[in-house]
This record gives sequence, structure tokens and C-alpha cells, in this order.
Amino acid sequence: MSSLLEISPDKLARLIGTPKCPALIDVRIDEAFEADPRLVPGSVRRDYRNVQEWAEEIDSAAAIVICHRGKKLSYGVAAWLRHHGIAADVLEGGFEGWAERGHSAVPISAIPKRDASGRTVWVTRARPKIDRIACPWLIRRFVDPRAVFLYVSPSEVETVGERFAATPFDIDAPVRWSHRGELCTFDVMVEEFCLATKPLLRLATIVRGADTARLDLAPEAPGLLAASLGLSRMYADDLEQLEAGMLLYDAFYRWCRDATEETHNWPTPKKDA
Repeated sequence: MSSLLEISPDKLARLIGTPKCPALIDVRIDEAFEADPRLVPGSVRRDYRNVQEWAEEIDSAAAIVICHRGKKLSYGVAAWLRHHGIAADVLEGGFEGWAERGHSAVPISAIPKRDASGRTVWVTRARPKIDRIACPWLIRRFVDPRAVFLYVSPSEVETVGERFAATPFDIDAPVRWSHRGELCTFDVMVEEFCLATKPLLRLATIVRGADTARLDLAPEAPGLLAASLGLSRMYADDLEQLEAGMLLYDAFYRWCRDATEETHNWPTPKKDA
């Protein structure tokens, strides 16, 4: 049982991927991180020795601190964060406990280089429909909550990527983050970021069906297609559409995770019927 100021790996796993997830901060020392260079999904590495400097940058009212085994290092950082007004807890058992419970972890080798502000920067084609909203949702919820997305003319994606150190995705070019065979870019990201949980694999099938005009892959694919095309017509600004799409994918993810067996009938059947 978790003690005061701790959160269990299983409870944290329920928060990750949702809008209410606290800021996740990995403060493992270099030696511990190099022994297992993976991150709890959505977490960012920070140097515990500089906590007083970066604490002010935390854009969240709550945080979970992750060290190797959930001992004094994370407790000390959490105490400093609380001093700065952030409700901070410690991950019970640290990263080691997380891994032992079999939860997903993102390999650091899959995450693009961050900019001077610690954010990953991505670039893709303007006027997104499905993949180019689904992928940013996945990245912000499971890889980098502060990720930046640049939507530009299709002909300018690769040049903008080179000039602004942005990672291209979902383009018709031989880049890492794009369609592979029958898989769409969302499928590729789920695989490459080692996020192949049952809910995300279910969501990936829905996204693939909607994105590649194979609506028979999942009964929900036509609904996602319809909602996505509707959003694309509601918003002229791609970033506004992305923000609206985040809520759409939050809802689909929660259905995939928690509600696939639930039905809704109206009118309610009478007991004596």
C-alpha cells in the first residue's frame, strides 16, 4: 500500500493519457538512467540538483517525482516542489517499481531532440484530418506534454524541419514517422514509442480504419472519420482544430480503455417485460 505522499504505479498508470495527469518528472541520476534509458510515458528528465531553478517552470498544479527506487532523492525533490506551491508526490518504488509492474516505458532513443525550452518540435502538412491530429494527441499525452506542432504547406514540411530542427511526420516521404505498408503513422508511433497497450492498440485500429478508408476494420472507424471531417470544417486554424481534437481523442481513448463493454439503451426495458 502506498504511504502518504506516494502514488502507486497502478494508480499512476490510470492517470497517464488523461488530461488530469500531473507533471511527471524523472530525477534519476545518470548512472541509473543509463542502465535503463526509458521513461515513464509523459515524463521529462530533470537534474535534481537544480530543482530550485526549474521548479518555477512547472506548468502544473501537481507533479509526480520519479527516481530509481522512490527513496530519498524523489522525496527531496517533491519537498522542494511543494515549497514552490506544487502538490508533489513520489512514485512508489520509483522507475524500478514501475518497470517491475510491467507498465509501458518510452525508450529515450525514440524521442526527438528537444529544443532550448525542453520541448520536442514536430512539423507536418497543414489542414489535418485524422493522423495529423491523432499523432499529436498521442505525443502530448504519452511522450511530451509540451510538444510543439507546426502545420505548414506540404511542399515546405521538409525544409521547415531542417531550418527549425523540427521532426517531420505523416508526410509522403521516406521519414521515420509516417505510414509503413498498411500501417498509418499513429500505428508506427504506438509501436516505436513502445506504447502497445490494449487500449492504444484498439484505438490504433480505429484510427487506421478512418485514416486509410478501411472503415470495416472497426465499427467505430466511420464515427471517427465523421467527427474528424466535421472538425476540419469547423476550424480554419489548424492549432485550434488540434485543441478541439485533443478532447475527441481523450474521449475515444477512455472508451477504448474503460467502456467497450458498456451499452446504452432507450427506452429503459421494463422489469416485467
